[in-house]
Amino acid sequence: MHGFIVVDKPSGMTSHDVVARVRRILKMKKVGHTGTLDPFATGVLPVALGEGTKAIPYLDEGVKEYRAVMKLGVATDTEDLEGSVISERSLAGIDETTIRDILAGFIGTGSQIPPMFSALKQNGVPLYKLARKGEVVERQPRLIMIYSLVVESIELPLVTFTVRSSRGTYVRSLARDMGEVLGCGAHLTELRRTESGPFKLEHTRTLEQLQDEAAAGPERVGIVSLNLALAHLPHLELTVEGERRVRNGISPTADDLEQPLQPTAPDQKVVLLREGVIVAVAEQQDDKIMIVRGFV
Repeated sequence: MHGFIVVDKPSGMTSHDVVARVRRILKMKKVGHTGTLDPFATGVLPVALGEGTKAIPYLDEGVKEYRAVMKLGVATDTEDLEGSVISERSLAGIDETTIRDILAGFIGTGSQIPPMFSALKQNGVPLYKLARKGEVVERQPRLIMIYSLVVESIELPLVTFTVRSSRGTYVRSLARDMGEVLGCGAHLTELRRTESGPFKLEHTRTLEQLQDEAAAGPERVGIVSLNLALAHLPHLELTVEGERRVRNGISPTADDLEQPLQPTAPDQKVVLLREGVIVAVAEQQDDKIMIVRGFV
């Protein structure tokens, strides 16, 4: 069983907890996840199975989409509902027009200071471990991109919005920053990821559904294939001899391909396959192809 399953992560579980549960359900050792979600968050969590774990570094998860609910007037140390309240401020003078105008101003390129309660490391120590000791350290701003931000509803003090953002964007910190610009503070009360690169909410299944599928037989488990997960990369079909060479760790030449080699961007990653089965991920430089990672 190779590829990805997309779990609809429930609230209250860590991403690591989900991987452990999937490992038990499917009785597999090679299981991993990509795109960590906070324990309180729900939604799209891609879980790699078997050879899918090798494909994780080559996924295109540059754009993620979330549906979020933030509460204005209250800021917490974790920037979500699980933290301790650090400030409460009035919403006087804040109306729907102001909120929509302020939030629209966050669309585009910007910088963001990551939260202390995060898995980012400083001197090898995760920030959340320092935060739990009451320590606050300086964090360098990170460049982020907000592709779109749509306000779905405003029922003060709650604001519901959908955001499409670059990888590495903390929606918790986005809510924090929007609250500060509004002058009242804010934190997230709900966060649901609806898209992570090629993985979408429509691909998800709950852990209970996965349990039922696995009980009905391995063929009933809904898997996102490696081909779909790596569909953003150019696919090159190998000849029979080309497949033999690649499986023996020998980088192919143009004669080992079923089609002419096309120019690509420098250091372009490509997928090498034979009759629909992925054999390797390689790097193309002009007319040369170098194997990066082989697949069984």
